[in-house]
Amino acid sequence: MRAFNYCFSTLGCSELSLREAADLAERHGIASVELRALSGTIDLIPALTAEFGTPAAFAAFLTERNLRVAALDTSVRLFGSTDLLAIEPFLAWAEAANIAYLRIFDGGKQPGPDEVAYAAALLNEWDAVRRSRGLSVDLMIETHDALADFGQLLAFVEHVPAARILWDTHHTWVQGSDLKTLWSHIERNVVHLHVKDSTTDNDGQRRYVMPGHGDFPMAQLLSILKPDERHIPLSLEWERHWHPELPPLEDAMMAASSWWEQGAF
Repeated sequence: MRAFNYCFSTLGCSELSLREAADLAERHGIASVELRALSGTIDLIPALTAEFGTPAAFAAFLTERNLRVAALDTSVRLFGSTDLLAIEPFLAWAEAANIAYLRIFDGGKQPGPDEVAYAAALLNEWDAVRRSRGLSVDLMIETHDALADFGQLLAFVEHVPAARILWDTHHTWVQGSDLKTLWSHIERNVVHLHVKDSTTDNDGQRRYVMPGHGDFPMAQLLSILKPDERHIPLSLEWERHWHPELPPLEDAMMAASSWWEQGAF
Protein backbone atom coordinates (compact mmCIF):
# COMPACT_ATOMS: atom_id res chain seq x y z
CA MET A 1 0.00 0.00 0.00
CA ARG A 2 1.03 3.64 -0.27
CA ALA A 3 2.29 5.26 2.89
CA PHE A 4 1.91 8.82 1.65
CA ASN A 5 -0.63 11.11 0.07
CA TYR A 6 1.20 11.84 -3.17
CA CYS A 7 0.12 14.81 -5.23
CA PHE A 8 1.55 17.35 -7.63
CA SER A 9 1.52 21.10 -7.97
CA THR A 10 -0.02 22.49 -11.13
CA LEU A 11 2.96 24.83 -11.31
CA GLY A 12 4.42 22.06 -13.44
CA CYS A 13 1.52 22.03 -15.91
CA SER A 14 0.35 25.61 -15.80
CA GLU A 15 -0.80 25.48 -19.41
CA LEU A 16 -3.53 22.98 -18.51
CA SER A 17 -7.07 23.66 -17.37
CA LEU A 18 -8.23 21.92 -14.22
CA ARG A 19 -10.12 19.39 -16.32
CA GLU A 20 -6.89 18.56 -18.15
CA ALA A 21 -4.92 18.46 -14.90
CA ALA A 22 -7.53 16.05 -13.52
CA ASP A 23 -6.96 13.80 -16.53
CA LEU A 24 -3.22 13.89 -15.85
CA ALA A 25 -3.76 12.96 -12.21
CA GLU A 26 -6.05 10.09 -13.18
CA ARG A 27 -3.50 8.68 -15.64
CA HIS A 28 -0.97 8.48 -12.85
CA GLY A 29 -3.25 7.26 -10.08
CA ILE A 30 -2.94 10.53 -8.15
CA ALA A 31 -5.95 11.45 -6.03
CA SER A 32 -4.91 14.98 -4.96
CA VAL A 33 -3.56 18.07 -6.66
CA GLU A 34 -2.18 21.33 -5.36
CA LEU A 35 -3.47 24.28 -7.38
CA ARG A 36 -0.91 26.97 -8.10
CA ALA A 37 -1.52 27.78 -11.78
CA LEU A 38 -4.18 26.94 -14.36
CA SER A 39 -4.83 27.77 -18.00
CA GLY A 40 -1.57 29.70 -18.33
CA THR A 41 -1.87 31.93 -15.27
CA ILE A 42 -1.05 31.94 -11.56
CA ASP A 43 -4.17 34.06 -10.98
CA LEU A 44 -6.21 31.11 -9.82
CA ILE A 45 -9.55 32.72 -9.04
CA PRO A 46 -10.04 34.26 -12.53
CA ALA A 47 -8.94 30.94 -14.05
CA LEU A 48 -11.37 28.94 -11.91
CA THR A 49 -14.16 31.43 -12.62
CA ALA A 50 -13.57 31.19 -16.36
CA GLU A 51 -13.63 27.40 -16.26
CA PHE A 52 -16.40 26.73 -13.73
CA GLY A 53 -18.28 29.96 -13.09
CA THR A 54 -19.01 29.40 -9.41
CA PRO A 55 -17.42 27.73 -6.38
CA ALA A 56 -20.34 25.29 -6.29
CA ALA A 57 -19.69 24.14 -9.86
CA PHE A 58 -15.99 23.79 -9.05
CA ALA A 59 -16.81 21.61 -6.03
CA ALA A 60 -19.24 19.51 -8.07
CA PHE A 61 -16.54 18.86 -10.67
CA LEU A 62 -14.09 17.66 -8.02
CA THR A 63 -16.72 15.33 -6.58
CA GLU A 64 -17.55 13.99 -10.03
CA ARG A 65 -13.88 13.28 -10.75
CA ASN A 66 -13.16 11.99 -7.23
CA LEU A 67 -10.31 14.50 -7.04
CA ARG A 68 -9.19 16.33 -3.93
CA VAL A 69 -7.46 19.69 -3.90
CA ALA A 70 -4.79 19.59 -1.23
CA ALA A 71 -4.32 23.37 -1.27
CA LEU A 72 -5.02 26.57 -3.14
CA ASP A 73 -1.76 28.48 -3.52
CA THR A 74 -1.93 32.25 -3.13
CA SER A 75 0.91 34.71 -3.78
CA VAL A 76 0.40 36.46 -0.44
CA ARG A 77 3.50 37.02 1.68
CA LEU A 78 3.44 37.06 5.45
CA PHE A 79 6.55 39.11 6.22
CA GLY A 80 6.30 42.61 4.85
CA SER A 81 2.51 42.57 4.45
CA THR A 82 0.30 44.99 6.32
CA ASP A 83 -2.69 42.64 6.16
CA LEU A 84 -3.83 39.33 4.67
CA LEU A 85 -6.87 40.69 2.85
CA ALA A 86 -5.67 39.28 -0.48
CA ILE A 87 -6.72 35.80 0.64
CA GLU A 88 -10.41 36.83 0.73
CA PRO A 89 -11.23 35.86 -2.92
CA PHE A 90 -9.97 32.33 -2.25
CA LEU A 91 -12.17 31.62 0.75
CA ALA A 92 -15.47 30.84 -0.99
CA TRP A 93 -13.74 28.45 -3.41
CA ALA A 94 -11.87 26.68 -0.64
CA GLU A 95 -14.92 26.34 1.57
CA ALA A 96 -17.13 25.03 -1.23
CA ALA A 97 -14.62 22.32 -2.14
CA ASN A 98 -13.64 21.46 1.45
CA ILE A 99 -10.02 22.47 0.81
CA ALA A 100 -7.99 22.40 4.00
CA TYR A 101 -5.35 25.03 3.28
CA LEU A 102 -4.46 28.20 1.46
CA ARG A 103 -0.74 28.56 0.88
CA ILE A 104 0.91 31.86 1.70
CA PHE A 105 4.61 32.58 1.31
CA ASP A 106 6.82 33.52 4.20
CA GLY A 107 8.64 36.28 2.31
CA GLY A 108 11.36 38.40 3.88
CA LYS A 109 15.05 37.72 4.32
CA GLN A 110 16.06 38.07 7.95
CA PRO A 111 12.98 39.21 9.86
CA GLY A 112 13.77 40.77 13.20
CA PRO A 113 11.74 40.37 16.41
CA ASP A 114 9.37 43.21 15.49
CA GLU A 115 8.62 41.67 12.08
CA VAL A 116 8.02 38.25 13.62
CA ALA A 117 5.72 39.77 16.23
CA TYR A 118 3.77 41.63 13.55
CA ALA A 119 3.46 38.44 11.46
CA ALA A 120 2.19 36.62 14.54
CA ALA A 121 -0.40 39.37 15.06
CA LEU A 122 -1.59 39.00 11.45
CA LEU A 123 -2.00 35.27 11.95
CA ASN A 124 -3.88 35.85 15.19
CA GLU A 125 -6.21 38.27 13.40
CA TRP A 126 -6.78 35.70 10.69
CA ASP A 127 -7.56 33.02 13.28
CA ALA A 128 -10.13 35.29 14.91
CA VAL A 129 -11.78 35.95 11.54
CA ARG A 130 -11.71 32.24 10.74
CA ARG A 131 -13.45 31.33 13.98
CA SER A 132 -15.99 34.17 13.80
CA ARG A 133 -17.02 33.17 10.26
CA GLY A 134 -16.98 29.45 10.94
CA LEU A 135 -14.45 28.76 8.21
CA SER A 136 -12.81 25.37 7.81
CA VAL A 137 -9.92 26.43 5.60
CA ASP A 138 -6.70 27.54 7.28
CA LEU A 139 -3.41 29.13 6.18
CA MET A 140 -0.10 27.33 5.75
CA ILE A 141 3.18 29.18 5.37
CA GLU A 142 5.74 27.94 2.88
CA THR A 143 9.43 27.76 3.78
CA HIS A 144 10.40 29.66 0.66
CA ASP A 145 12.40 32.73 1.70
CA ALA A 146 13.21 33.69 5.29
CA LEU A 147 11.90 30.44 6.75
CA ALA A 148 14.08 28.29 4.51
CA ASP A 149 16.80 29.11 7.03
CA PHE A 150 16.98 26.59 9.87
CA GLY A 151 17.47 29.09 12.67
CA GLN A 152 14.84 31.52 11.45
CA LEU A 153 12.27 28.76 10.98
CA LEU A 154 12.86 27.40 14.47
CA ALA A 155 12.63 30.87 15.98
CA PHE A 156 9.37 31.49 14.11
CA VAL A 157 7.61 28.29 15.21
CA GLU A 158 8.78 28.90 18.77
CA HIS A 159 7.17 32.35 18.64
CA VAL A 160 4.09 31.11 16.74
CA PRO A 161 3.67 27.50 17.94
CA ALA A 162 0.31 27.09 16.18
CA ALA A 163 1.73 28.02 12.76
CA ARG A 164 0.93 25.59 9.95
CA ILE A 165 3.98 25.01 7.78
CA LEU A 166 4.34 23.95 4.16
CA TRP A 167 7.80 22.45 4.33
CA ASP A 168 9.62 22.91 1.04
CA THR A 169 12.12 20.19 1.81
CA HIS A 170 14.39 21.07 -1.10
CA HIS A 171 14.68 24.75 -0.14
CA THR A 172 15.67 24.01 3.45
CA TRP A 173 18.04 21.22 2.36
CA VAL A 174 19.82 23.50 -0.12
CA GLN A 175 20.21 26.02 2.71
CA GLY A 176 22.15 23.36 4.63
CA SER A 177 19.51 21.97 6.98
CA ASP A 178 19.68 18.30 7.91
CA LEU A 179 16.27 16.85 7.09
CA LYS A 180 16.01 14.62 10.16
CA THR A 181 17.09 17.33 12.59
CA LEU A 182 14.75 19.91 11.11
CA TRP A 183 11.81 17.49 11.07
CA SER A 184 12.33 16.75 14.75
CA HIS A 185 11.76 20.44 15.49
CA ILE A 186 8.88 21.22 13.12
CA GLU A 187 7.00 17.92 12.84
CA ARG A 188 4.02 19.19 14.82
CA ASN A 189 3.70 22.21 12.51
CA VAL A 190 4.08 20.60 9.08
CA VAL A 191 0.84 20.01 7.16
CA HIS A 192 2.13 19.80 3.56
CA LEU A 193 5.45 19.12 1.83
CA HIS A 194 7.11 20.06 -1.44
CA VAL A 195 9.70 17.80 -3.05
CA LYS A 196 11.94 18.28 -6.08
CA ASP A 197 15.43 17.29 -7.15
CA SER A 198 18.52 19.18 -8.29
CA THR A 199 22.22 18.87 -8.91
CA THR A 200 25.15 21.27 -8.78
CA ASP A 201 26.66 22.44 -12.06
CA ASN A 202 30.36 23.06 -12.58
CA ASP A 203 29.82 26.73 -11.76
CA GLY A 204 28.37 25.79 -8.38
CA GLN A 205 24.79 26.72 -9.30
CA ARG A 206 21.88 24.46 -8.48
CA ARG A 207 19.89 23.15 -11.45
CA TYR A 208 16.59 21.28 -11.28
CA VAL A 209 16.70 17.76 -12.70
CA MET A 210 14.28 14.87 -13.06
CA PRO A 211 13.25 13.27 -9.75
CA GLY A 212 15.82 10.67 -8.78
CA HIS A 213 18.53 12.13 -11.05
CA GLY A 214 19.96 14.63 -8.57
CA ASP A 215 21.31 14.84 -5.05
CA PHE A 216 18.16 15.29 -3.00
CA PRO A 217 18.02 12.55 -0.30
CA MET A 218 14.51 11.31 -0.99
CA ALA A 219 15.02 7.91 0.64
CA GLN A 220 16.05 9.64 3.86
CA LEU A 221 13.05 11.95 3.74
CA LEU A 222 10.60 9.07 3.26
CA SER A 223 12.16 7.13 6.13
CA ILE A 224 11.75 10.18 8.36
CA LEU A 225 8.13 10.71 7.35
CA LYS A 226 6.95 7.10 7.36
CA PRO A 227 6.23 6.88 11.13
CA ASP A 228 3.90 9.87 10.85
CA GLU A 229 0.34 8.57 10.50
CA ARG A 230 -1.24 11.82 9.30
CA HIS A 231 -0.58 11.06 5.60
CA ILE A 232 0.58 14.63 4.98
CA PRO A 233 0.37 15.58 1.28
CA LEU A 234 3.74 15.04 -0.41
CA SER A 235 3.62 17.28 -3.47
CA LEU A 236 5.92 17.13 -6.48
CA GLU A 237 6.65 20.77 -7.25
CA TRP A 238 7.97 20.68 -10.81
CA GLU A 239 8.76 24.34 -11.48
CA ARG A 240 8.21 24.30 -15.23
CA HIS A 241 6.09 27.47 -15.11
CA TRP A 242 9.19 29.38 -13.99
CA HIS A 243 11.68 27.16 -15.86
CA PRO A 244 10.08 26.35 -19.24
CA GLU A 245 13.24 24.55 -20.35
CA LEU A 246 12.29 21.67 -18.04
CA PRO A 247 10.61 18.59 -19.56
CA PRO A 248 6.83 18.23 -19.22
CA LEU A 249 5.40 17.42 -15.80
CA GLU A 250 4.17 14.06 -17.03
CA ASP A 251 7.78 13.02 -17.70
CA ALA A 252 8.77 14.17 -14.21
CA MET A 253 5.87 12.22 -12.70
CA MET A 254 6.99 9.05 -14.44
CA ALA A 255 10.52 9.61 -13.13
CA ALA A 256 9.14 10.26 -9.64
CA SER A 257 7.52 6.82 -9.57
CA SER A 258 10.88 5.42 -8.43
CA TRP A 259 10.74 7.85 -5.51
CA TRP A 260 7.22 6.87 -4.52
CA GLU A 261 8.09 3.16 -4.64
CA GLN A 262 10.57 3.81 -1.83
CA GLY A 263 7.65 4.92 0.32
CA ALA A 264 5.53 1.81 -0.20
CA PHE A 265 5.17 -0.78 2.53
